[in-house]
Amino acid sequence: MAPGILLSFLIGYFMILLGISYFTSKKSSDNSTFFTANKNSKWYLVAFGMIGTALSGVTFISVPGEVGNPAGNEFKYFQFVLGNAIGFILIATVLLPLYYRMNLTSIYTYIEERLGTYSYKTAASIFLLSRTIGSSFRLYLVVIVLQRFIFDSYGIPFWATVLISLGLIWSYTFKGGLKTIIITDTLQTVFLVSSVILTIFFICDSLDLNIFQAFETIKNSGYSKVFFYEDFITSKFHVSKQLLGGIFVTIAMTGLDQDMMQKNLSCKNIGEAQKNMFTFTAVFVIINIFFLSVGALLYVYASKYGISIPLDSITGKPRTDFLFPEIAFNHLSAIPAIVFMLGLTAATFATTDSALTALTTSFCVDFLGFSKKADLNSASAIRNRHMVHIGFSLLMFLVVILFNIVNNAAVVSAIFTVASYTYGPLLGLYGFGLFLKSRGVKDKLVPFICILSPAICFFLNANSKMLMGGYVFDNELIVVNGLITFIGLLIISKPKTSNTQF
Repeated sequence: MAPGILLSFLIGYFMILLGISYFTSKKSSDNSTFFTANKNSKWYLVAFGMIGTALSGVTFISVPGEVGNPAGNEFKYFQFVLGNAIGFILIATVLLPLYYRMNLTSIYTYIEERLGTYSYKTAASIFLLSRTIGSSFRLYLVVIVLQRFIFDSYGIPFWATVLISLGLIWSYTFKGGLKTIIITDTLQTVFLVSSVILTIFFICDSLDLNIFQAFETIKNSGYSKVFFYEDFITSKFHVSKQLLGGIFVTIAMTGLDQDMMQKNLSCKNIGEAQKNMFTFTAVFVIINIFFLSVGALLYVYASKYGISIPLDSITGKPRTDFLFPEIAFNHLSAIPAIVFMLGLTAATFATTDSALTALTTSFCVDFLGFSKKADLNSASAIRNRHMVHIGFSLLMFLVVILFNIVNNAAVVSAIFTVASYTYGPLLGLYGFGLFLKSRGVKDKLVPFICILSPAICFFLNANSKMLMGGYVFDNELIVVNGLITFIGLLIISKPKTSNTQF
């Protein structure tokens, strides 16, 4: 597939996003619009757009690739997805009513009212750190794909590709913020979902399969096993670990994450926000089935035509992440290549633009105190918000460049894993706040508890085989992380003199 054709469609795609930004911010681009979309978002747009935010470019290329991993992953990921679905339902029924009852802009202000200022700043800092690292990592993984298949042909250096990508995202988010994101994420989800469905169609067409034959092919391919009951101690993929991890990762990384909750809080009322979450959950499960099906068909296609898993340029080992782009760009026709590129771009930038908006919101509200100022929409407040938006764009640029300089896939993966550990303390903070309302904490000690907990978990994860009779952690480690934080908070707590309820 000629890089020039792909680049022209990429430019056209961003022109559409810029057009949406212009029209959504034409009447109003103040801070109320940026932070909450004036609390006037349509629940069905939020529900559909959240798919693009939840399913990053990493999901787009990694989930299908992992289906045929030599380690035998198959459809194991769907166990985790089912746990996600349970977690989303708990968010809709427990956390959303709390956020709406308190009329929050930043969800971390709950921690301030319940536990204190130091706890509040700690929770917000956890989000800023985790989301910056996580979103930068997701952007990095996809930019290297675009770099490999498009921009290397023009001699454009990697740093320039990253800077252009972030510059484009900044250009269509800096005015309208969340109001723009609601619309652009809906459009990007359309591209994402369409690309997955069309990819299935194009691969089936190449394999001369109709939809029923494709189903039978996937069923009989050896890739479609979902539930795994192998040894609980030594296997990461035991169904109980995956379900438990899926539930609590979702609660922490969605329900306690400003990025994901900001869209929900832009709905008119709790009823519409809950309809959004329930609808989103159903679509989320279905679209992940499609992703896994794409993975099975990719490996069937690769086997039929003798296509090997591409090698990683760093390690020289097969990298399953590259199988989807390899087949889309080099073995199918021009249309599937364009569809894949637009889907990958949509998945990545729907995640990044949303994260950039949420990071700006959290910093402005949680550290600059915008929600406590009467002049929220003054010229100086809007100017400060613009500066924060630029600052986080540059910070993400630097983090992505750092990932590239490290140039070691194992180290980068370790950094991302460590970043995911930081959400565990949020589970502990909110759990303590919700379930032990009669107790207060020594607020100044909370940051130390929230640093100690992930450090202990990192040690446990590295040494669990030796310390715990061969036990191997997976995503359920976040539960341990939250529990350690909870116990730490309990140790530094005492009964409250006033039983104010939140």
